[in-house]
Amino acid sequence: MKPKVLITRKIFDEVVAFVREHFAVEGNQTDTRLSPEMLIKRLQGKTGAITLVTERIDEDVLSHCPALKIVSNVAVGYDNIDVDACTRRGVMVTNTPGVLDDTTADFTWALLLATARRVVEADHYLRSSKWKGWGLMQFLGYDVHHKVLGICGLGRIGQRVARRAKGFDMEIVYTDAIRVPRSTEEELGARFVDKMTLLSESDFVTLHVPLIPETRHYISMAELTRMKSTAILINASRGPVVDEKALVQALQGGNIAGAGLDVYEREPEVEPALMGMKNAVLMPHIASASHETRLRMAKMAAENLVAGLTGRRPPNLVNNKVLSW
Repeated sequence: MKPKVLITRKIFDEVVAFVREHFAVEGNQTDTRLSPEMLIKRLQGKTGAITLVTERIDEDVLSHCPALKIVSNVAVGYDNIDVDACTRRGVMVTNTPGVLDDTTADFTWALLLATARRVVEADHYLRSSKWKGWGLMQFLGYDVHHKVLGICGLGRIGQRVARRAKGFDMEIVYTDAIRVPRSTEEELGARFVDKMTLLSESDFVTLHVPLIPETRHYISMAELTRMKSTAILINASRGPVVDEKALVQALQGGNIAGAGLDVYEREPEVEPALMGMKNAVLMPHIASASHETRLRMAKMAAENLVAGLTGRRPPNLVNNKVLSW
């Protein structure tokens, strides 16, 4: 009898077919988000699961699902999974790094340009039949070229954002918990500074840090008040990195000029005040949402799952200790 696995949300049919070659698959192709209670119910008796960032796998879930051996997350980040609890219970955790770096960097720039040049606001204005013709003072935004770009987190995605910035002749400053090699700084033309210096110098600030305890509310009122009144904040990393209530105050009070957000502190809930703000561009967590990239992510998650349940080391194992116990 084939091992049983659960796919918690809708993924590509061809990836489901691949998993079915190896396991008995229970899927959720209606794409409804499972409640915690339903998730536990459907995970019982399963040896593996392909999960999305919408599912929380914690001690409570694990305690009800003793057969579970691997959780394969279709995402680079895995803050939705209690990795320590999984490790204690001998459950492998995998992710999908690398495949979405360029796509997310592209979308970071889409957010940055859309916010700086008021693209969404102007589009809505035209579609509302309000446009009566060209005017010198209509929808004045901010230039991007020759400005200072501050990158918080110069990892894989942050470095790709920096490479794209060179095409706009921007000055690049960055901050990170660990300074990158000097050769990388020279290649990118990036200057290392502390966070508060970056915030005070930058015209655009883009966030590419993981969500860990140290980065929760990485940007709050203390940071926002250090930014230029003409600066724009871009977040395509994880929502809780930004204190949304503080961001609302900063946008309303003119502390910063605008924000482009793809992620939110309490997804899918969005801070209500943001919804009516013309100087905020709001996207529904789609930074990696190209057909090519999302398909590669799903395939990688499936390959991780198959490897873990067929006696091989998953290519993208997060909790390496689990195999040494």
